[in-house]
Amino acid sequence: MTGVRAPRSGERIVGWLQGRLSPTPTHLPWKWELVRLTTVARLESGHTPSRRRPEYWGGDIPWISLHDSAALDVPEIQTTALSISALGLENSSARLLPKGTVVFSRTATVGKATVMGRQMATSQDFANYICGSQLHNRYLMHLFRFMAPEWKRLMAGSTHNSIYMPVFKDLQILLPPYAEQEAIAEALSDADTLIESLERLLAKKRQIKQGAMQELLSGRRRLPGFCGEWEVNRLEALGIWVGGMTPALRNLEYWKNGTFPWVSSGDVKSTLLTSTAFAVSEYAIRQGAAPLLPAKSIIIVMRSGILRNFLPVAMAMVPMSINQDIKALIPSKQALAEYMLHALTWNGSRIRARCLKSGTTVESIEFRWLKEFTIPVPPLPEQAAIAAILSDMDAEIDALEAKLTKAREVKQGMMQELLTGRIRLV
Repeated sequence: MTGVRAPRSGERIVGWLQGRLSPTPTHLPWKWELVRLTTVARLESGHTPSRRRPEYWGGDIPWISLHDSAALDVPEIQTTALSISALGLENSSARLLPKGTVVFSRTATVGKATVMGRQMATSQDFANYICGSQLHNRYLMHLFRFMAPEWKRLMAGSTHNSIYMPVFKDLQILLPPYAEQEAIAEALSDADTLIESLERLLAKKRQIKQGAMQELLSGRRRLPGFCGEWEVNRLEALGIWVGGMTPALRNLEYWKNGTFPWVSSGDVKSTLLTSTAFAVSEYAIRQGAAPLLPAKSIIIVMRSGILRNFLPVAMAMVPMSINQDIKALIPSKQALAEYMLHALTWNGSRIRARCLKSGTTVESIEFRWLKEFTIPVPPLPEQAAIAAILSDMDAEIDALEAKLTKAREVKQGMMQELLTGRIRLV
């Protein structure tokens, strides 16, 4: 960078080597500068005191490490998983950094950034910037969070997910006037506040629904007006089970102008299934190359790596077909489809615990064990009442998820416009 004149406002941007934004502005916005970050902020690293010296640990100095990765998504970090003592600070290369320092994760969880809410130290996995009078720390935090494509580019060639410290000495950033940095940071922080409030509300609603499922689906709490006996039934007694298959890919007639959604494990991402990535033709169904399930069939993923974590269950909202990694239950007259959907979803962890095969390359549910799995089933009117309550909760959660997705998209759009100077706030 030596000898290269920085572009002036309105000029075409040249010589921007490290720290580029995406999309990259072609011209420098009016009154903005392209500067080397270390000319407006002091770069500091961190260090880990010796683990062999217990007296270096457990003191009153917060020490940011990779254990705090989740906390780096908040506007300000106040507490840490680990702390060090004054003795540990004195006998290591760790530094006590002032409140307001911008901390950036450069290893493993690359790209996460926040602001220190108090004096802290960090491990060597972080690059830290103490902002000078020309740079607003929250502007820099939002800028770092927006630079994901650049961090990915700068990681290229590293043995692990890491950006090496020399890179941070040469980073260049777009620098608006301070008042505009402040306005940008405030606008983006307001967007973050909305997103965080929606995330908290969504987490609360999910927790409430989980509690309601536990109470209602176990019979522990009965709804007003219901007092009939519940029966414990094996799943094989609650309907007709259907297995799937894949029509021959070489026979284009099976796939051309496909009208029936064909479910694979990757399609079961929501509990109410209306569409899939692929569809099979009516000809494939007539030829017996794939089964056709009626609407309100219950679809269960039987073979997939995702079974390590949870059991995907869905209800087909339209007639569908399934592949060989899926089983479907067509509920009998004594089992309401909506009730079965909630019951199997709630019992997912128990089904995995009892029915997962061992020693298989890909996680799989043993079908005969699944059919033997038992659930309590109330009379049909109570099934309908329970399902209605839980479905209403699902609808509320879905609406909040959609609102949260929209808020995140709006914030991403704001970042693109504000941090590149397309929209000016001052």
